[in-house]
Amino acid sequence: MSDKVDLVIFGGTGDLSTRKLLPALYQLHRHGLAERLQRIIATGRRDMDSETFRSEAHANLQEFVAPQDWDTAVWESYCHNLHYVRVDASDGGDYERLTGLLDADGAPIRLFYLATLPALYGTICSHLQQAGAVQAQSRVVLEKPLGHDLASCHEINLQVASVFSEENTFRIDHYLGKETVQNVMAVRFGNPLLHPVWNNTFVDNVQITVAEEIGVEGRGGYYAKTGALRDMVQNHLLQVLSLVAMEPPTSLDPTDIRDEKVKVLRCLEPITADNARERTVRGRYDAGAVRGEAVKGFLEEAEYKDAGATETFVALKASINNWRWAGVPFYLRTGKRLSRRYSEIVIEFKKLSFSLFANDPNELTNKLVIRIQPEETISLHTLNKKPGLTRKLRLQPVELHLTEDPAQKGVSYDAYERLLLDAINGDQTLFMRRDEVETAWRWIDSIIAAWEEAGTPVKPYNSGTMGPGAATALVAVDGRSWYE
Repeated sequence: MSDKVDLVIFGGTGDLSTRKLLPALYQLHRHGLAERLQRIIATGRRDMDSETFRSEAHANLQEFVAPQDWDTAVWESYCHNLHYVRVDASDGGDYERLTGLLDADGAPIRLFYLATLPALYGTICSHLQQAGAVQAQSRVVLEKPLGHDLASCHEINLQVASVFSEENTFRIDHYLGKETVQNVMAVRFGNPLLHPVWNNTFVDNVQITVAEEIGVEGRGGYYAKTGALRDMVQNHLLQVLSLVAMEPPTSLDPTDIRDEKVKVLRCLEPITADNARERTVRGRYDAGAVRGEAVKGFLEEAEYKDAGATETFVALKASINNWRWAGVPFYLRTGKRLSRRYSEIVIEFKKLSFSLFANDPNELTNKLVIRIQPEETISLHTLNKKPGLTRKLRLQPVELHLTEDPAQKGVSYDAYERLLLDAINGDQTLFMRRDEVETAWRWIDSIIAAWEEAGTPVKPYNSGTMGPGAATALVAVDGRSWYE
């Protein structure tokens, strides 16, 4: 039997723990997948005992677990694993109390989940080590964002590495826990129909969109100093891009998979001041209406005097300089207060060089559409004959759904369930490696420097739209359009 694990959540009473981590752990317990977990120990600065924490957790789970998933018997079993200890992350003396709890009938493996500000990661790791809480098998999970730029990311990595080995460090990006994102590899490498055409001979362009309806939602002060490029592109979009563009790994071993992802990021062509205006668009939402509801503009919500220089929308034209993808544009876009919430990958294949049919040739394209949220689906857009008795054969688009398996229709899970289970089991496949994160930051830093040097403006757009008109022009100048 595998060794038992004690999970310690720093920030155990915070928003992430309340909304995601504790509900995901409840679901793992409900499905019988948490046998290795001996205890879940939440830490926070508040003074309370474990019974009070359990009572609060019970109330929160009632809100964040679907009614059909709630089971009182499961809760009664789950709550016995929940414990609380007061720890001020910056106070080294508090860690002695945590170490004492861990040493008392503790599990052989300790998993520390840092759901705190990234600026505290180094401090927490150092105090854990000084208090004797870190053992040879101990692991640490780091939430994003990992730093504000390459320099701060590198510094955090150095601080963590002084306590935890790379093999025991799990850098989390919840997008990688989504079923459809993981399915990208199965679609690519498991289907002889698609694998041979996954290159610049057949692919015309790739589009990756992460659109949000919400605004900054009370995070105006943080977001004004961060922006969409750092908040979303550096992690979510580049992780998806690397999975779409990577070469076949030699095996499904985590090291082999992450080796190929890093190679893609290293091949990204830097965006410079000379081409920043042609290859990037920055936007900021103004007041407007989303689904008929009036909303404020970003500058009304931000709590930062220089918020006008922050983008809430970004669109990029990225190029991967390698044999497989040379000449294929990767269009990336993400933004807040857009017309609807969805995330998807669109692989658009090249048109036939000559058409026998009467349709407008601009419509005759095949696309593979991988929807990540709100629903998780994969569909192939192809063409067949339009029914009728007309003399000329005409084509019509047909959508083939590749994920409509009735037997699996009710099977779904939150991304944090997958990632927590992997961290408990020590599987790093869906977590980011140090060089991977730093390579992504290096490319993002080049864009930020280019914006500053070129004076790239932040263009306003109305809430409830799909961003500034310049984003449409970004792809239109290449004779293409965003897939909507």
